[in-house]
Amino acid sequence: MFIIGSYGLAVAFCIITMFCWGSWANTQKLASEKWRFELFYWDYVIGIVLLALLLGLTFGSAGDAGRPFLTDLAQADSGNLGSAILGGVLFNAANILLVASISIAGMSVAFPTGIGLALVIGVVVNYLDRPEGDPALLFGGVALVAAAILLNAYAYRRASKDSKSVSTKGLLLAIVAGCLMGFFYKYVANSMFSDFTVPEAGKLSPYSAVFVFTIGILLSNFLFNTLLMRFPFVGQPVSYGDYFKGGSRNHLMGVLGGIVWCIGMAFSILASDQAGPAISYGLGQGATIVAAIWGIYIWKEFAGAPKGTNSILNVMLICYLFGLGLIVAAG
Repeated sequence: MFIIGSYGLAVAFCIITMFCWGSWANTQKLASEKWRFELFYWDYVIGIVLLALLLGLTFGSAGDAGRPFLTDLAQADSGNLGSAILGGVLFNAANILLVASISIAGMSVAFPTGIGLALVIGVVVNYLDRPEGDPALLFGGVALVAAAILLNAYAYRRASKDSKSVSTKGLLLAIVAGCLMGFFYKYVANSMFSDFTVPEAGKLSPYSAVFVFTIGILLSNFLFNTLLMRFPFVGQPVSYGDYFKGGSRNHLMGVLGGIVWCIGMAFSILASDQAGPAISYGLGQGATIVAAIWGIYIWKEFAGAPKGTNSILNVMLICYLFGLGLIVAAG
C-alpha cells in the first residue's frame, strides 16, 4: 500500500486535507436552493463510502508495504473493527449537525465554531492518547484557535438579522457538533497498527480503517438522517420519496461533496503515521480558515453586517492562522 515517508510530506497531505475539509460544503451551496440538506446528506454519505472503497482497492492494495486491502479487512479482529465503526458513528452524529448548522447559519459561522471546537477537543484527546510534538507550541496554537471561536461567535451574534431563536439554534448546533467531532478521530487511529510499515495482527491498515469508518457513517445515517427528515430543525418534514424526485445536479453535488471530504480524511489518516494523530488532526482542521474565507468573501454571508464586524472576522482569521502555525511547529 502507499504510505508517507517523511514529516514534510505528511504536512503537505494535511494541507490538502485542510482544503478538502474546508471546501466540500460548497457543494451543498451549489445544489438547488430548494434541495434540503437532509436529502443532500444521503448523496454525501454515498460519495464518502465509494471513495474509501476505491482508495482501498487501488492505493491500499498496491506496493509491498503493509497488507493488501481485502486481506487486511479479512484478518481484522472485532475490537478494531468496532473502534473504526464507532468513530464513523460519532463523526456522523457530529457532521449531520454541522451540515444543519451550515444550512441555518452559513459556512462562515458553522465551521469556525463547530470545527474550531472540534480542533481544540481533538488535539487534546489525541495528544493524551499518543503524546507527540512540543506541548507548549501545540497547546499555544489550540489557545489561539479557542480565541478565534469566541470572536466568530461574537461576530455572528452582532450580524444576525434573523430572530434570536434562529441565531441561537445555528450556534448551538455548531457547538454540539464540535463537541462530538472532537472524539471520532481517536477511535479510527486506535484501530490501526501504529507503524504503517509493520502490520500488526488484528489491526487495520489506514485504508481499511477509513473504509470501515465510512461503513459506520453509512449505517448510522439510516437512524440519524431519518430522524432529521421526520423532525427537521427548520422547515417541514421530508420523505424518501422527495429524495428520488431530486435532479441529477442535486445528487451529483452531494456525491462530489462526499468524495472531496473523504480525500481529506484519507490524507489525514495517512499523515498521522509521520506527524502523529494530534498534529495531523489539528492541522487538517485548519479547514476552518478555508471555509470561513469561502463564506465571508465568496458567499457574502456577512454582507450588511454592522460596522466593525469585518474587523472582528479578520482578527478571527489571524488567530486561526497563527494557531495553526504553532500546531505545525509543534511537530
